[in-house]
Amino acid sequence: MQIEPIAHIHTDFPTKFGVPRQSGLASELTSTIVFAPAYRNPDCLRGIADFSHLWLIWEFDKVAGAGWSPTVLPPKLGGKTRVGVFATRSPFRPNPLGLSCVQLLKAELHTKDGPVLYVAGADLVDGTPIYDIKPYIPFADCHSDATGGWIEDAPWQELDVEFPQALQDMVPPAKISGLVEVLRQDPRRAGSKHEPNRVYHLAYAGLDISFTVDETQLTVVAVNDAQD
Repeated sequence: MQIEPIAHIHTDFPTKFGVPRQSGLASELTSTIVFAPAYRNPDCLRGIADFSHLWLIWEFDKVAGAGWSPTVLPPKLGGKTRVGVFATRSPFRPNPLGLSCVQLLKAELHTKDGPVLYVAGADLVDGTPIYDIKPYIPFADCHSDATGGWIEDAPWQELDVEFPQALQDMVPPAKISGLVEVLRQDPRRAGSKHEPNRVYHLAYAGLDISFTVDETQLTVVAVNDAQD
């Protein structure tokens, strides 16, 4: 079977660093999905606006061709415990496909680029190819009795974010909430060493966000244009 992208998503993350580790964790992040020319028929999206959420099937295109292993070392387990590749969401898999649930904010069927979907909560790098879009069906896709396997033994550790108002004023107002969500979730690799004096750089919405992390405190120390 051969498949081709039906669309590409446009987000505020030009690189993998800082992208939320799962969809929905940063619900304030907004993105747009623009369809490839062959799929810009508005009829393809007839009825989609009636759904609140969508499933996206996409490609880990940044690691395509990197190979895979039957077991992986999840960073959330400290990189020391192996689990089966199909018991993880590692990008290094036989078919490097990802699955994300996003909120549908708006569907514009007639733009200069054809139909465009506006979504929230995506965990994708800018330009990621989308292979399929399916509606999220609450009574079928939501299971209140679901268990989280090994993930439940490695809960998300959120940080306290100190973001001086003078630096916040350098970020477009519409981008602030999503940025704070991303910072709160700790953009660093899971299990990172404690380096309180190290300055990290997050490329976000055309900006370079500089920050430090000391234990559970993240402090934004500078905001500059990304090209600087």
